Amino acid sequence: MGKDVIVACDFPDRDSVLSFLDQFSGQARKPFVKIGMELFYGAGPDIVREIKRRGHRIFLDLKLCDIPNTVKKAMAVLRDLDVDMVNVHAFGTIEMMKAALEGLTRPDGTRPLLIAVTQLTSTSEARMRDELLIDKPLPEVVTRYAQNARAAGLDGVVCSPLESPVVHGACGADFVAVTPGVRFSGGAVGDQVRVTTPARARELGSDYIVVGRPITASEDPIDAYRKCCEEFVG
Repeated sequence: MGKDVIVACDFPDRDSVLSFLDQFSGQARKPFVKIGMELFYGAGPDIVREIKRRGHRIFLDLKLCDIPNTVKKAMAVLRDLDVDMVNVHAFGTIEMMKAALEGLTRPDGTRPLLIAVTQLTSTSEARMRDELLIDKPLPEVVTRYAQNARAAGLDGVVCSPLESPVVHGACGADFVAVTPGVRFSGGAVGDQVRVTTPARARELGSDYIVVGRPITASEDPIDAYRKCCEEFVG
């Protein structure tokens, strides 16, 4: 599996995201695109089909978390969108993740990659302890959630780049670490807490990095994307 940069297209509507992606229409390398809740809720499933039609791979980042039967049925709907990656929240339990996998798998046995969010990169250990009442160290919690996802049959997790080594150590090199919280050196971190650079994420073993504003809000998104790929992919 090769490393890749996923561009978080957190735009509010169809016109905004397509205008952004139009800048890459003449490029040999089309970005792997993350469609999150803002865009999916604002533009609906058709935006997924349109971006896929343009030749982009898609990570559908909806972070499903509900009772197992509800998640299973939701995944059965999402599997027909032909995305490449989709996710759930790991704290929904192993049973829920197994149900998600069952719902996502098509009759012919094919399916997108299914990964689970461990802890959001906006969550610090202090917030996890004080607000979520989780007293274990953050790396230990992330590791256990990753192990639960592996036990459920999932392909990997979303975690901070800083936690990629412990995830791979606990779950194996083939278990995918998708890591947001990536910023260029000296760039603003925004609402992220556990962050690092593309080059450092590569050193730590991230398989995919998710980069939003450093690319989408750049004065030259193509150059920012190229720089990110050079640092992370090589």
